[in-house]
Amino acid sequence: MTDSRWLTDEQQCAWRKFAALMTVVPAALDAQLQRDSGLTHFGYWVLAMLSEHPERALRMSDLAARANASPSRVSHVVSRLEQQGWVHRHRACSDGRGNIAELTDTGYEKLVAAAPGHVAKVRSLIFDGLSPDQVRQLDELCAAMLAHLDPTGTLTTAPPRD
Repeated sequence: MTDSRWLTDEQQCAWRKFAALMTVVPAALDAQLQRDSGLTHFGYWVLAMLSEHPERALRMSDLAARANASPSRVSHVVSRLEQQGWVHRHRACSDGRGNIAELTDTGYEKLVAAAPGHVAKVRSLIFDGLSPDQVRQLDELCAAMLAHLDPTGTLTTAPPRD
């Protein structure tokens, strides 16, 4: 049996703060979006990822990659978004093998209506308590952690460039 690599006191302190953020922030974002827009945070994220692409459409596999989620999770959420009329799913015309998720006009309107409240909540939870230097540090820390967790760079963190 090998010895465990326990956290140092400094690491333990940082970890507990980070773990608290991982609990508090998603719950607060979900609560705000549910209350104000009838969306989950992940549902909002899927709509946002679709809105950023030409014709507001993506292959389901590409949407899963862009949303940093499993294909099954994305499929489940897209099914719920379809029931609301916010997304339409259809076969890919180019090869007929894959499915395309397409943001409907109603879905785009839903996203546009939800965005101001969501951005205000993100700002109040994260950025209002930080100086510009701390925002840059947060960006650098997140980039370093993502690079460590995802050395191939498959996790998506930025909107697509045209």
